Amino acid sequence: MKRVAEPDPHGGDLRGSVGGQGRMSTGEFHRWWADRREAGGFSVKRIPFARLDSWAFEPGTGNLGHASGRFFTIEGLRVRENGAETWSQPVINQPEIGILGIVVKEFDGVLHCLMQAKMEPGNVNTIQLSPTVQATRSNYTQVHRGAGTRYLEYFVGPGRCQVLVDVLQSEQGAWFWRKRNRNMVVLATGDVPLHEDFCWLTLAQIRELTHEDNMVNMDARTVLSCMPFALPDEAEAESGDAFRDALVRSYQYQDAGRRALHTASEILSWFTEAKTRCEWTARLVPMTDVPGWSRDEWQITDDEERHFRIVAVEVAAGTREVTRWTQPLLYPRGEGRAVFVVRPINGVIHLLVRAQPEYGLMDLVEMAPTVHLHPGSDMSDVRESFLRESLAPGGGARMRYDHLLSEEGGRFHHALTRYQIAEVGEDFPLDVPPGFCWMTVRQLTDLLRHGHYLNVEARSLLTCLHSLC
Repeated sequence: MKRVAEPDPHGGDLRGSVGGQGRMSTGEFHRWWADRREAGGFSVKRIPFARLDSWAFEPGTGNLGHASGRFFTIEGLRVRENGAETWSQPVINQPEIGILGIVVKEFDGVLHCLMQAKMEPGNVNTIQLSPTVQATRSNYTQVHRGAGTRYLEYFVGPGRCQVLVDVLQSEQGAWFWRKRNRNMVVLATGDVPLHEDFCWLTLAQIRELTHEDNMVNMDARTVLSCMPFALPDEAEAESGDAFRDALVRSYQYQDAGRRALHTASEILSWFTEAKTRCEWTARLVPMTDVPGWSRDEWQITDDEERHFRIVAVEVAAGTREVTRWTQPLLYPRGEGRAVFVVRPINGVIHLLVRAQPEYGLMDLVEMAPTVHLHPGSDMSDVRESFLRESLAPGGGARMRYDHLLSEEGGRFHHALTRYQIAEVGEDFPLDVPPGFCWMTVRQLTDLLRHGHYLNVEARSLLTCLHSLC
């Protein structure tokens, strides 16, 4: 799907330059990428909690926080349902709102995104392709006393660029307490000086890179999912590829009068009803009041050793605003899985969307992929037999997209999710349980103009889905 016409990503020479550096072919990108990996002087080492600098456990509560009172804290989360405690765990509390922003600019009528080769301490492969700006408020206000955030002035202040997208979106409700970030896209018209850790890529190139494991980071995926784009005309929609044609139609149809299964009003009513079914409450508590979790000098872990750990790391990164620091990270056990089941209905691809409660979400429930498993869970934890059977090996689902992608590397250590788009046939039921709803892509993307509708895994998968058009 394209906002403006784009060249073949393998097309070689992309004419023009910005700040003295030419725009890149895909081959040139990979050579630049290898150079940035070598240039950073990156190092991440596990350390005991006692070696954390400016971080400490608070006497009495056991909460882990920074001496500045900023950045984030590790606190306890308690969930109660029908008057009884049902779940407790550590959670990351980061109340400040950061900026995830991409600068876009047109060259020769082609939209390009200014992307960053950014090191995060929790990345499994050290650097990943990131938004132009990816910074917490503590970082861009320089609480760390390091260098300023490059290109921040394009997003805030009187001289910022034309705003195309500006919306608050949630992050992982299983690990964060009510975490939100400002997802932004701004359009530059003047010259943009280019730093060596940044490059201009077309949307077609970025979407191609989503087919490489652990390349496009979570923060870039969520911003890209919110980007506006032009809809194809009817002639462009017919390619002879039945799946692609049905997918393109899914970007066009937003109401039942045009071959969508449900109206927008029906979808909003379904979602509101899902929220009213939540009969639990969640609140923060001291870490000392979290049963079933233990702390030693190296980690905080659940006694069953199934879910995740809190660990400490020492970091060196020559390309960051601060070149050396220590911090805690949440370290999941195993991989997560996020699957959108899709099928054509009336010649239009529909996605089976789940209303997913998560204890750390600000609004209790958000729209999620059909199957959303956190690390430590597997398909046996999926209650719906029709999903277990369809997604089992030999179950008939065709994987249109299947890649391992990283979650946020600034707070999570080696957090990986298997992202999949599974096409099912017409024998897959249209009549689904109350927690599910069939929607077109257009109906979902229209909701991205607002926060707290789609969770971060659903937004990631929408970006991956764009690459299949």
